[in-house]
Amino acid sequence: MEKGNLSIHSENIFPIIKKWLYSDHDIFIRELISNASDAITKYKSLVSLGEIKSDETEYKIDVVLNQGEKTLTFIDNGIGMTADEIKQYINQIAFSGAEDFIEKYKDKADQDQIIGHFGLGFYSAFMVAEKVEINTLSYQEGATSAKWHCDGGTEFELEEGTRKTRGTEIKLFLGEDGVDFENEFTVKRTIEKYCSFMPYEIFFTVEDKEAQKDEEGNDIVEEIVALNDTTPLYAKKPSECTDEEYKAFYSKTFMDFKEPLFWIHLNMDYPFNLKGILYFPKLGTNFDTLEGQIKLYNNQVFVADNLKEVIPEFLMLLKGVIDCPDLPLNVSRSMLQNDGFVKKISDYISKKVADKLTGLFKTERDAYEKYWDDIQPFIKYGAIKEKKFNDKVKDVLLFKLTDDQYVTAEEYLQRHEGKLDKEIYYTTDTLQQTQYIQNLQEHGVEVAILDHPIDSAFISHMEAAAEDVKYKRVDSGISDMLKEEDDTDHKDVEEKLVELFKKSTGQESIKIKIESLKNEDLAGMIILTEESRRMQDMMKQYGGMGMDASMFPSDETLVLNKKNPLVSYTIDHLEGDEETLNLVTEQIYDLAVLSHRPLTAEGMTKFVKRSNDILKRAIIK
Repeated sequence: MEKGNLSIHSENIFPIIKKWLYSDHDIFIRELISNASDAITKYKSLVSLGEIKSDETEYKIDVVLNQGEKTLTFIDNGIGMTADEIKQYINQIAFSGAEDFIEKYKDKADQDQIIGHFGLGFYSAFMVAEKVEINTLSYQEGATSAKWHCDGGTEFELEEGTRKTRGTEIKLFLGEDGVDFENEFTVKRTIEKYCSFMPYEIFFTVEDKEAQKDEEGNDIVEEIVALNDTTPLYAKKPSECTDEEYKAFYSKTFMDFKEPLFWIHLNMDYPFNLKGILYFPKLGTNFDTLEGQIKLYNNQVFVADNLKEVIPEFLMLLKGVIDCPDLPLNVSRSMLQNDGFVKKISDYISKKVADKLTGLFKTERDAYEKYWDDIQPFIKYGAIKEKKFNDKVKDVLLFKLTDDQYVTAEEYLQRHEGKLDKEIYYTTDTLQQTQYIQNLQEHGVEVAILDHPIDSAFISHMEAAAEDVKYKRVDSGISDMLKEEDDTDHKDVEEKLVELFKKSTGQESIKIKIESLKNEDLAGMIILTEESRRMQDMMKQYGGMGMDASMFPSDETLVLNKKNPLVSYTIDHLEGDEETLNLVTEQIYDLAVLSHRPLTAEGMTKFVKRSNDILKRAIIK
């Protein structure tokens, strides 16, 4: 037996490993299975190079839990190690077996599948184990099995091992920090989390598990199946995949049983290696709480969810998997942020998504329009957040009209050329603003629906991009096309009406304007300039940040239609019966407000009572 000290610069590296090396303790499972996968890949490479003859063994990785012994063992049938290699690759922590192997065979072997760095990755085992034991037999002819163990100090023991077949067993004697991993479901869930797409089958068994019995008392033999898919769909060529396979992969990977709208299969070999599938789920309207899930892999080994340094932020609304072996994943996130290569990957992903959308618009517009209601928050968010993405999709941004047609901004302007002066009318509430919408539609003006929480920012974005185009909500003013020419000076009448409405409604700040509108059935309308309404909306949005919307007085104006019988009666009887005038003016005002915004609870109570009084008067007459 050989004893010795670990070749490290720190007196005791294990406290550092436990507290600093990895933020998630469960990652040791990923590291040890990755190392096992590396060992198999090394062996396969030597076979393919003709340096050794294959023994036709089925390559696999076994993870075995013994709850009674509190041990967790990782077993592979890969390349194995000699005692000298243990000294080199295990005792010298900073020395990477994978790197050494690549250097030796760099001109011959396929490097892509050498995942790990067989040094620090192995030592992650000490985050949960109070003792670690290695039992290994090298592939080399005449090799002797070697056994190594260490209890987390700076000393180790190395002696002849007991393994009879090629490969390595790493047994972890779980300590206090590893109690969670005495649970079979925790281990199984962690393997599935990190290793769902590993290139070799992974089997998990519980060594001392009591067999379940059937009704007759016979042992039920559980079928042990691999926990992973060794050839994930994203690793295949798009031409080899069916729609059913894409949907099944989505459902299994994200536990989402609603079908995705569509997807993009990424498959790139140059100038960097990247594969993956991005899915467009149904996003719905609750934009603030939306969060997608993009899983990042390195050679089929899970690395992280939603790594914003690699995936453009706006793509986080999607769901997908991306596998990129070329990413420098062993550096800090701050380094990733400043890494030019990472930026190229991010730009590539963004470009592929934009290309998919523009391609759909050009070749399958009906399908694109069908998807629009679900994907529009994502596209608008991307256009706002990323200039390059916006430049690619700006011509395929759609507006849904109130009659369920879909048009681009350019198409809307073309359809209204000669009728509107580079204006796009929109509604934020088709029910509340019905009257305004109908008035415009009666004069051939179509109205776009912009009722999503992101639309306020989107409108500002669109106006900044095309400064000569103005967006107007349907209640922001009275379009000239709704009016008739009227040269009458209403100044004196307006002043008297203001006093009358102030008195009857109790609205001291009320503004009144008299117009001659073509629609005689319309008594009054509340209008609020686009600028004032946007300021009010902004105040509401930032209300939680100490800004009070009441600091800005309401800029609403009541537009009265002199062609309406109720208004003309009021104008003609300004000195008439006060009770009747109050009833009429209050009703005109409330009807106008109801088409603009909801009444207050008190206002609605008064409106209902007044409506009943008016009906009683009509019956009596």
